[in-house]
Amino acid sequence: MPPNTTATTGDKPAESGRKKGRKARLIVLVLVLAIIGGIAYGAYWSISTVRASFPQTKGSITLDGLSGPVDVKRDGNGIPQIYASSDEDLFMAQGYVQAQDRFYEMDVRRHMTSGRLSEMFGKGQVKNDEFLRTLGWDRIAEQEYDTKLSASTKKYLQAYAKGVNAYLQGKDGKDISLEYAALGFTNDYKPEKWTPVDSVSWLKAMAWDLRGNMQDEIDRALMTSRLGPQQIQDLYPEYPYSRNKPIVQEGQYNQLTKSFRQSGGTGTSQGTGTTGATGKAGGATSASGATKGATSSSASSTTGSTLTSQLAGLYNVLDNVPTAVGVNGQGIGSNSWVVSGKYTITKKPLLANDPHLSASLPSVWYQMGLHCRSVSSTCQYDVTGYTFAGMPGVIIGHNAGIAWGMTNSEVDVTDLYLEKVSANGYLYDGKVRPFKTREETIKVADGTSKTIVVRQTQDGMPLLSDRDDELVQVGKRATVNTAAPDRGDGYGIALRWTALDPGTSMDAIFAIDRAADWSEFRQAAALFDVPSQNLVYADTDGHIGYTLPGKIPTRSAADDGSIPAPGWDSKYRWTGFIKQNELPYEFDPERGYIVTANQAVVDKGKYPYTLTTDWGYGTRSQRITDLIESKIKDGGKISTDDMRQMQLDNSSEIAKLLVPRLLKINLDDKNVREAQKLLEGWDYTQDADSAAAAYFNAVWRNILKLAFGNKLPKELRVDGQCLSVPKINSTGPVDDNTKVRECGERDTDQAQPDGGDRWFEVVRTLMDKPDSDWWKTPKSGTRPAANNVDQLFARAMIDARWELTAKLGKDIDTWSWGRLHRLFLKNQTLGTDGPTVLQYILNRGPWKLSGGEATVNATGWNAAGGYNVVWVPSMRMVVNLADLDKSKWINLTGASGHAFSAHYTDQTSLWAKGELLPWSFSDKAVDQSTSDTLVLKP
Repeated sequence: MPPNTTATTGDKPAESGRKKGRKARLIVLVLVLAIIGGIAYGAYWSISTVRASFPQTKGSITLDGLSGPVDVKRDGNGIPQIYASSDEDLFMAQGYVQAQDRFYEMDVRRHMTSGRLSEMFGKGQVKNDEFLRTLGWDRIAEQEYDTKLSASTKKYLQAYAKGVNAYLQGKDGKDISLEYAALGFTNDYKPEKWTPVDSVSWLKAMAWDLRGNMQDEIDRALMTSRLGPQQIQDLYPEYPYSRNKPIVQEGQYNQLTKSFRQSGGTGTSQGTGTTGATGKAGGATSASGATKGATSSSASSTTGSTLTSQLAGLYNVLDNVPTAVGVNGQGIGSNSWVVSGKYTITKKPLLANDPHLSASLPSVWYQMGLHCRSVSSTCQYDVTGYTFAGMPGVIIGHNAGIAWGMTNSEVDVTDLYLEKVSANGYLYDGKVRPFKTREETIKVADGTSKTIVVRQTQDGMPLLSDRDDELVQVGKRATVNTAAPDRGDGYGIALRWTALDPGTSMDAIFAIDRAADWSEFRQAAALFDVPSQNLVYADTDGHIGYTLPGKIPTRSAADDGSIPAPGWDSKYRWTGFIKQNELPYEFDPERGYIVTANQAVVDKGKYPYTLTTDWGYGTRSQRITDLIESKIKDGGKISTDDMRQMQLDNSSEIAKLLVPRLLKINLDDKNVREAQKLLEGWDYTQDADSAAAAYFNAVWRNILKLAFGNKLPKELRVDGQCLSVPKINSTGPVDDNTKVRECGERDTDQAQPDGGDRWFEVVRTLMDKPDSDWWKTPKSGTRPAANNVDQLFARAMIDARWELTAKLGKDIDTWSWGRLHRLFLKNQTLGTDGPTVLQYILNRGPWKLSGGEATVNATGWNAAGGYNVVWVPSMRMVVNLADLDKSKWINLTGASGHAFSAHYTDQTSLWAKGELLPWSFSDKAVDQSTSDTLVLKP
């Protein structure tokens, strides 16, 4: 053994190697014991907490308020089927059972909808609460409950609340959920009783996430600060009606449309929506026409930097508002379609639905069945499907006679108005009107309460710009055109939105749940005023149908709703609403199927009202149509599993367009040529194990960055969907700029598009202009400049090769799309930015996924943030109307919101593989699938 040669640094002699070794081992031992002790304490704390909050699923429980016993039968996945003998008992039990599994989620949601997140999570959520109080969702919900909803709906809401409160009785937060125990370390928050209005408010949050084209309004207005009319038109191309068919194809718009046609397509009545570009009516108004209006509208041309500054500030406010069921922004959507029995193996209709929403944990959906033991006037429901925890009834599913699905219609139900503001009010038709005002006090956990003043116009539009200190001042400082009103105290931004009026959507849910045929379904759907949804229908008698309900505004000839309007001019105000019997529908179309995937509802020039200027561009809907047509040609028939396989279609439509051109490009670098060869023979399918899919999507991302990233106004959102989840630290949500990590690190400060199917259409159109300025990009380092489309594509292929080399390694044989395209499920509060140990406990993943952007299997990613999955098919279902027990369904996560429950994410791996679970409905099938039975006794 060599002598100790360790040098000393002081007067003491150096320690021997043996003593140092003993000391090091002792330190390690102490650390190990400390870790073991910490783990043991943590395990004890976690296990005891978890066990205390797990629901009872066997035996019996006595509940005050029930009129008779209720059976709760859960299958092997914890999915409950409830059996009762009265409506009130049924919905009381639904409230109790949902609270057992999901009360923490319900509690967070109601605090969000009422602008009270600060009460749970502290000062980091004050800004969000200010904005949500300004919108006033809970106030509108209370008005709905008091003045709009039917007596029976109120009874059901009261019964549901009674069930939730029966569960809460006698429980502390730690008895309810792990998250309350975690919050209890820093916060003395206590759950309070549930109210009927808490349930109604949830519909407002759902409507907000599905609100239509408000983001496009802002984007187009901001573009005018840097882009010309033609450039904006390039970014909002015409909807491709000749290639991607609208939903309603066979002219069944009713007598209104016949009158419209007979009048020569010039409109039928006062108040018909028109485009700012042409002055003619038409539901198929192109966004390109709208952008012409954007450059001449007085809202834009007379306010200049005022509007730009106001809207840029509004981005910051909107980006921090938590999402409820969806994703704030563009690029998302949903699929639903129904096939008539003449084309199915069963000879009865098949109906499929998969709504695309943000990936949340637990899933926004809660599966359950609500069954009356004997359907009668006192107990009217026998329905099963997907519900929202916190709200009674079934949102999507089927009963004994009919089935239905939903997708977002994209109709325009929001408008932003630039208001001329002074100390005394706001300008309207040459006169100053006073604002309506109210005070709102925001309570803050472990902090000081804050009082704000909310201002509304006389017709109820809240002034959103009051919620940002900089926005209040920017209008005063901004330079404005002399054609605008005098600057005075500046400008503000107000919101007109259909959901800010009391409505009847809660009535619609119960009416749909008990509808027995097409006529009753249509009557029920007409009550579903907000949010406007595409509803597909099928019944056991063999009929299929589609209807578009919703409270949809009409506008004057001066305004098509495509950009913010001048609030000081009454001609830009809404003129009314489309009557429900004038909205598009189809029933038993000759073609034998109906497809909705956020595409245009009606064909160009065949409907007298403007529904929106911003449809999705039909990439998914046409692919579904093509899959159906290929299956039924030459007498083919479609099975339940065929419908499932269609939901999993991974084909990339943009790859079909671009790859042939990419393969023709000559590349000097052998490493880039090696990557290019991956595309040879590729079938354009984006499977998780595909190297070609990985490389193509990297090329696509770099095409978007190079062509548009440094040309769009800097105010435009660069992170898109990445900013939709509120960050939380150990004391609650925080406001910071790190949310982009949800999608992957942003590698540029350029504004970037989100990669949705609008950008497919943009690139497709611009490829016919190979020398367009959009294709020009300067040299960067060793990367060459580009002056035309092929040069930019070559540059994108080079950049993609080296991007993937950095991410996946130099050996392309190891590349795969799933290594890039991963799903992380994060608990929506403490799992996003809480203590590391809590994130570990609450979060799950990753899963390597197939699919991609604007694909039927729409596992969406964002070009600005990276390749990680940010929105998903939040559930999938296929209903078999020939035998309802042969229907199939799956949820993104599981029935439970408890992190250590076996049903927390027990469906996720099956979902990721595209598998579906059996969906029992009949008494016999439910009994056969039941694992646990709980009896609720009066």
